[in-house]
Amino acid sequence: MYEHRREPLLPLGRFLWRLFWHALVSTGVVSLSLGIGVVGYHVTEQLSWLDALLNASMILTGMGPVNPMTTVAGKLFASAYALYSGVVFLAVTAIMMAPLAHRLLHRLHLPIEE
Repeated sequence: MYEHRREPLLPLGRFLWRLFWHALVSTGVVSLSLGIGVVGYHVTEQLSWLDALLNASMILTGMGPVNPMTTVAGKLFASAYALYSGVVFLAVTAIMMAPLAHRLLHRLHLPIEE
């Protein structure tokens, strides 16, 4: 997927296309994670779909829950979802930063032409 250090730097157009694909994958991961949270809060706490979306969004962004959890299942789900959301945050950050970091490191390792 990425060019070897002996290969030339990827042209800007193809690099932007690579950034687009990484953003698309990140959007998919976040959307799937948000969907898991919404369904989980709706099922375990019987929250309305809108309240479940709000809680899942707040947990996924690291802000914390809005509604207090009242059931054992809801508390267990909320704690597991919070841990999962932390991992998703790190993964999405890595997915988005990978092309930028690779391009920078690739640029630094290109031979200097005189």
